[in-house]
Amino acid sequence: MTAVPLQPPRRLVEFTLDGQEARVPEGATLLDACRAAGKDVPTLCEGDTLTPKNACRVCVVEVEGARTLAPACSRRAEPGMTVRTDTERTRHSRRIVLELLASSVDLSMTPKVAAWLKEYEAKPDRFGPDAARLNEEPKVDNDLYVRDYDKCVLCYKCVDACGEQWQNTFAISVAGRGFDARIAVEHDAPLTDSACVYCGNCIEVCPTGALSFKSEFDMRAAGTWDESAQTETTTVCAYCGVGCNLTLHVQDNDIVKVTSPHDNPVTHGNLCIKGRFGYQHVQNRD
Repeated sequence: MTAVPLQPPRRLVEFTLDGQEARVPEGATLLDACRAAGKDVPTLCEGDTLTPKNACRVCVVEVEGARTLAPACSRRAEPGMTVRTDTERTRHSRRIVLELLASSVDLSMTPKVAAWLKEYEAKPDRFGPDAARLNEEPKVDNDLYVRDYDKCVLCYKCVDACGEQWQNTFAISVAGRGFDARIAVEHDAPLTDSACVYCGNCIEVCPTGALSFKSEFDMRAAGTWDESAQTETTTVCAYCGVGCNLTLHVQDNDIVKVTSPHDNPVTHGNLCIKGRFGYQHVQNRD
């Protein structure tokens, strides 16, 4: 087991959260505090390995004295502040955002969204069948992963993971403006003609299934994908001596995809092409 270096102690910040006293380490966000208190504040764009982008606005909370609702994923806890997470104002805002997203984006593969739509009584259908959807076919231009922009909520997590926050490849960016904004590679070319190095770190952080393993995409299309029948085993990658941790997702005795633990001090959820996709030799019976 890799030793984690000790961090300097942090002071505790005391404030009021939904009428109860809350204490979190200095620098913690309101979302951190909510999770520590067992409160289920919804969020799509927040990721534990990336700097918050405040893109989805589903996690907004009410801070006493503030004119607007605050995104809990990026707002730091401050001494003496009063925060409310379940007011009519916050519920109304979340309901509208969920309705707008669900009416224009395919959220069928997004975890917890069905429960959130029910909890906040969101009715995406009220915008009618002409809501602005891309209605694009998934882009299948390589053997490793698939891009399905009908599921994209423009959270920018893939852009950050591919860019300066992790991979520094900068193959992914936002093209267009306003309603025409979309995730793309340079010149909207096929992935095979881009700067992509196929590390798959964008798949790791995608919250909606807009980016997925080709193996998972094919199995879902065939109706054979069954997460309840899958086991997960964490091991160490054997390709080099860095010590990256791999979590092997196995179904019917076959590896169907590979992820990496986000709390691993070596990789923080990131892998290279060999670790993410080079598992076929393990089950090659020839």
